Amino acid sequence: MSEPVRVVIVDDHTIFRSGLKADLDERVRVVGEAGTVEEAVAVIEELAPQVVLLDVHLPGGLGGGGREVLTRSTALLSRVRFLALSVSDAAEDVVSVIRAGARGYVTKTASGPEITDAVLRVAEGDAVFSPRLAGFVLDAFGTSAVADVADDELDRLSARELEVMRLIARGYSYKEVAKELFISVKTVETHVSAVLRKLQLTNRHELSRWAADRRIW
Repeated sequence: MSEPVRVVIVDDHTIFRSGLKADLDERVRVVGEAGTVEEAVAVIEELAPQVVLLDVHLPGGLGGGGREVLTRSTALLSRVRFLALSVSDAAEDVVSVIRAGARGYVTKTASGPEITDAVLRVAEGDAVFSPRLAGFVLDAFGTSAVADVADDELDRLSARELEVMRLIARGYSYKEVAKELFISVKTVETHVSAVLRKLQLTNRHELSRWAADRRIW
């Protein structure tokens, strides 16, 4: 059995941190906590967890909240992955922390199992978003430099593979894609593997970027 993913929770509400720790399952191990920008930067530098669950609005620092934690932890972004977790679903909050280096954004309405799944996916290198929020990111990153899609790239994909690719790029989990398309999770996995192979990509994070650059969603 693989080791649990090492996580630091950053949130200024102690009760929320305690509740979240209780809701995460045994595949995740909380190794540290912080309630302010300064505490977060110090704990992350000391423990170098695999994933940081980061609240967007935090006290302390220069008033930059979660974004400031990210900018002050730039040197660690190659080893530590950040997953924003907030009550806010405002587009400006989502885009701000993603631009700063977060690998995903989930609202606090998510259940313990959903957050656990998001942590595991981010630890594996995926980009994870609550489905409604993914559109904000695709809009923001798709407007700056949009490349034309070569016909032969899309011609490599079947109609079903294209459907699966669009949903994965929006941040849907395999289970959510399966439910949306009325197919099994195993079939979704097969289609994703085929899409990655045909487009010469290595993971869902790259796939999301590929689709966003081309405005395919």
